[in-house]
Amino acid sequence: MTNIAISFSAHGAGNISDFLRRLFKTPFGAAGAVIVVVMVLAGALAPLLAPYDPNVISIAERLAKPSWAHWLGTDHLGRDNLSRMLFGTRVALGVAFSSIALSVVVGLALGLVVGYGPRWLDQIAILFFDTIRSFPTIMFGIAVVALMGPSLLTIVLIIVVTTFPVYARVVRTQTQAICSNEFILAERSVGLGTFKILLRHILPNLIGPIIILASMDVPLVVTIEAGLSFLGLGIRPPNASWGTILNDGYAFIRNTPWTVVAGGVPLVLTTLGFTFLGESLRDVIDPKLRKDL
Repeated sequence: MTNIAISFSAHGAGNISDFLRRLFKTPFGAAGAVIVVVMVLAGALAPLLAPYDPNVISIAERLAKPSWAHWLGTDHLGRDNLSRMLFGTRVALGVAFSSIALSVVVGLALGLVVGYGPRWLDQIAILFFDTIRSFPTIMFGIAVVALMGPSLLTIVLIIVVTTFPVYARVVRTQTQAICSNEFILAERSVGLGTFKILLRHILPNLIGPIIILASMDVPLVVTIEAGLSFLGLGIRPPNASWGTILNDGYAFIRNTPWTVVAGGVPLVLTTLGFTFLGESLRDVIDPKLRKDL
C-alpha cells in the first residue's frame, strides 16, 4: 500500500502549492472546494452575516416574498428566512464536524486494535459492527430520541453510534493489509512494541483514506440531522435548523416556496460540495484508493 504519510509530507510541508494546484485542476475539485469554504464561512460567521435575529417573530411580515429587506422572504411567523438559513448552516456543520470527529476517533481506536489483534477478536468485532449497521438509522434515531428526548447531544450520539463502525471496518482492513508488509515483520523481529508500531508505521498510512471517507460522510450526517429535525426529533423550535425550516415551509408551500428553498438549497449545495471535494482529495492523495473506497 502506498505510504500516505510520505504523500502528505510531500504535498503538505514540501509543496502545498502543488497540492492545491492538483486539487483545483478539475472543475469538480475547484467547485467542491469553493462550495465547502463558502458553507463553512457562512456557518462560522452567521451572527455577523445574518441581517436579523433568526428567532424574532413579526406577524405583520409573515410569508413575505423576497425583497431588499428580506432576500429570501419570511416564514409563517415573519422570521427572516436568510437569517434562519445561515444559523441552520452553523448547526448542520457543527453537528457534522463534531460527530464525525468522534466517530473517527472511536473507529480508529477500535479498527487498529481489531486489525492488529488476534483472529478471534476480529471475528467478534466484525459481528458487533455488522449488528450496529443492520439497524436503519432513522428507526434507531427514533428509538434513542424516545429514551433520551430530542436534543443536539442526542443527534450527535445517534450519528456517532451509527457511523463509527464504517471507520472501524476501513481501518481494520487497511491495518491487516499493512501488517503483512515486510517492514512491519522486521519491526516485530527487533522487538519494537505494539503501540509504537501502530503509532509510527500503521496510523500514518490510514490518514488519507480516513480524511477522504470523512469528507464524503458530511452530506450523510447533515441529512440525518435535517431528517430528524424535520420529524421533530432533533433541533427543537424555535432554534433554526435546515430540517425545522423545511418542516415550517412544507406546511405553507402553497402560499410561498421560499421557506422550502431556504432549507433545501443548502442541503443540496452541501452534498455537492463535500462529495466533489472528497472525490478530488482521493485522486490527489492516492488514486489507488478508488478501489478501496
